[in-house]
Amino acid sequence: MYNVNMKAEQLHQLIWMSRPLMQAAESCVEAGLAGTNLTVRMRAVLEILDKYGDQTVPELAARLEIQRQYVQIMCNETLASGFIEQRPNPRHKRSPIIALTDQGRTLIEDILSKEMQIMEQMSEDLSEENITTALNVVLAVVESLKKRAGERT
Repeated sequence: MYNVNMKAEQLHQLIWMSRPLMQAAESCVEAGLAGTNLTVRMRAVLEILDKYGDQTVPELAARLEIQRQYVQIMCNETLASGFIEQRPNPRHKRSPIIALTDQGRTLIEDILSKEMQIMEQMSEDLSEENITTALNVVLAVVESLKKRAGERT
């Protein structure tokens, strides 16, 4: 057994709990998408476009912090659904701008509203101080891990 202090052990557990946290969150999001014809991946594209406005695929990839090629696949799926559209990009002919359609905007705003109601219910069992502390710890751990891995934050 490694000889580490309790704080390091708890930090290790926090990091390892990120996978079950994300799996549980994805399952909850997926359940909330029933009947919408959206996948979790498509929903992510819609959310970024709703929050930040029209984007190119490389810009979406940077916001989602995943590879551009994977985001292109996500966008192709979402384009086929009619929830987003491509527009010409005056700055770059081969990188079109991706934008929400009216149908996509209405859908994602409805989904986000329902998700925020769930967050409000969940937050009733937690103090604002604990939520703030947890968020600050996770942000600091992510930044530290990225630095150690040599990534930009």
